[in-house]
Amino acid sequence: MTKFLKTAISLAAVLIGTHASAQITFYEHDNFQGQSFSTDRSVNELERRGFNDRASSAVVFGGRWEVCEDNRFSGRCVVLRPGRYNSLQVMDLNDRVSSTRPLARNARISDNRYAPEPVPVYDDRRRPEERLYQADISSVRAVVGNDGQRCWMEREQVVQNQDNNKVGGAIAGALIGGILGHQVGGGAGKDLATVGGAVAGAAVGSNLARNSGGQQVSTQEVQRCVNEPGQVRAAYWDVRYNFKGQEHRIQMTRAPGPSITVNAQGEPRN
Repeated sequence: MTKFLKTAISLAAVLIGTHASAQITFYEHDNFQGQSFSTDRSVNELERRGFNDRASSAVVFGGRWEVCEDNRFSGRCVVLRPGRYNSLQVMDLNDRVSSTRPLARNARISDNRYAPEPVPVYDDRRRPEERLYQADISSVRAVVGNDGQRCWMEREQVVQNQDNNKVGGAIAGALIGGILGHQVGGGAGKDLATVGGAVAGAAVGSNLARNSGGQQVSTQEVQRCVNEPGQVRAAYWDVRYNFKGQEHRIQMTRAPGPSITVNAQGEPRN
């Protein structure tokens, strides 16, 4: 085999490996909810894949991706860097993506074509030739969140001099299906690495309570709030496991089984 041919084969292997590592996943709702579509290659028409004008959020692994509002990469296009995009609305592409393709590593892109900086993503995909193991899970804690409340105003007769106590709540928002983040270490000050896993918190509504403190009655506007049926659910699962004597902790958006797949360093793998 000639030196030139060997070089060409090696270069082809590198290009194939680079192409295979790039991936984009679209979700039909914000915050990576609903049905999804993943690809590691160019898609001229998402309509043929049943996902035309349906994407509302996206996750990009490895490399940059161009997403366009029309078929065959025409119309307005935006370039996405690796990371989590919890809403495509900020780039005016919500339910408007019709084609997508990975860009060459050496492609020169003007700054005004890039989408806003994304949230980092934890890549739990298996690497080439990577040996995998099963680690037993030692504990699982479901962190329950409330997606929201429905509030309205009512006119009500109330006793004067009443005390109104505002009662607040907090919700935790999971960011991406699979693994949110991975921490290695046994306790405070011993964390070796933290990748992704940011969880957003938000205040939720308020309730008005009253105490009868007099006999004079008046009428005023009172806020009422109720939890929407079916909205209370686990926002994410806090999972701990031990591998080769080292404690690991991850956050997942799905309930895990009795064990988790890891590599030789104990890093989670899908």
